[in-house]
Amino acid sequence: MDWENARFNMVEQQIRPWDVLDLTVLGLLSEVKREEFVPAARRELALVDMEIPLTAKASMWTPKMEARVVQEVALKGTERVLEIGTGSGYLAALLSKLSKHVYSVEIDAALAQSAGENLSRAGIDNVTVEVGDAVRGWSKYAPYDVIVATGSYLTTPDFLFEQLAEGGRLFAIIGEDPVMSATLFVKQGGSVVATKLFETVVPALVNAPQPARFAF
Repeated sequence: MDWENARFNMVEQQIRPWDVLDLTVLGLLSEVKREEFVPAARRELALVDMEIPLTAKASMWTPKMEARVVQEVALKGTERVLEIGTGSGYLAALLSKLSKHVYSVEIDAALAQSAGENLSRAGIDNVTVEVGDAVRGWSKYAPYDVIVATGSYLTTPDFLFEQLAEGGRLFAIIGEDPVMSATLFVKQGGSVVATKLFETVVPALVNAPQPARFAF
């Protein structure tokens, strides 16, 4: 397979039309080979505009979603990043190239091991992968400059704001099928400003808090 031609087509036909125009982010898509993070049986689908299953409950986001999120959190190279849900390790790899260090927490031990192997094989040494439930954050290394949640929450995860440094950014997907909003939260001066970026639908994070519902 001609991976470089396929990668060029991915960028031109999927990524750019989704308002990902940052040249640094676009360059990363050539530097970090997505096909090296995809399960072998699905490797030929690595650059296709689709979610790729990793387990019965976990999938990789589409390439355009990954690129858009990396662009939106606006990394400058000095940030400490928390990723909630490691998956294949590919998003962590992208984030690592633009930040100081990424702490990625995965609840599935087998996925965490596989992601760690993928990252090691790619020569990435500024990502720490740990096994655990980080749906409410991961205080071990807090505060963070950026938090990226790779699954959705029903309501705004206010509890994560406590683990954000001043000026920190949180990317989270809020809502329930069929309407969810990808949202960027910025912590400034003791308050948090939310900006809705786009609509999407992704599975909820394992153990995501359930809001109280009234029974009649």
